[in-house]
Amino acid sequence: MKILLELFIVFFKIGSLTFGGGIAMLPMLQREIVNNKNWATEEELIDYYSIGQCTPGIIAINTATFIGYKIKGKIGAVFSTFGMVCPSLIIIIIIASFIKNFLHIQWVMYVFAGIKIAVAGLVLEAFISFFKKNVKSKISFLLCILAFVFNLVLNISPIYIIFVCIVFSLFFTKYKGIKEDKK
Repeated sequence: MKILLELFIVFFKIGSLTFGGGIAMLPMLQREIVNNKNWATEEELIDYYSIGQCTPGIIAINTATFIGYKIKGKIGAVFSTFGMVCPSLIIIIIIASFIKNFLHIQWVMYVFAGIKIAVAGLVLEAFISFFKKNVKSKISFLLCILAFVFNLVLNISPIYIIFVCIVFSLFFTKYKGIKEDKK
């Protein structure tokens, strides 16, 4: 029961401090899950996060579910997921109750502007961390740049980009493996 409570508390904390979506929570996940609790390695966390992006649903919740399942099976997945969801539910209920009354106040607008800036910093940190850990070859660098251009400039769906990158990665890995076997 202690580990289930720990799963809930850790993900409640992450869920209550995660503004800006799943990518913004990555530094917190790394600190809590990898560094503090040793529940996963950095590679496993990136794998869970990547799978969480590809599966339907919210990345943060999917990642929490995967980690909870790894630690304590189905019941761990439930506690982790509920821990991640609970703060959002509480915050949304509170904000929905009061936001219309305070949205016009200048300092409330400043608070929201500050939150946006903090989220941009967290997203940038996560991008740099992902880039350093995963872009290790000319091919992966090229795929990264192309994915960026196709998504932001050409507005192509991330689903198609992920699929194409998977195909290219498989092809180049296979080609590289064949090339090395001939040496």
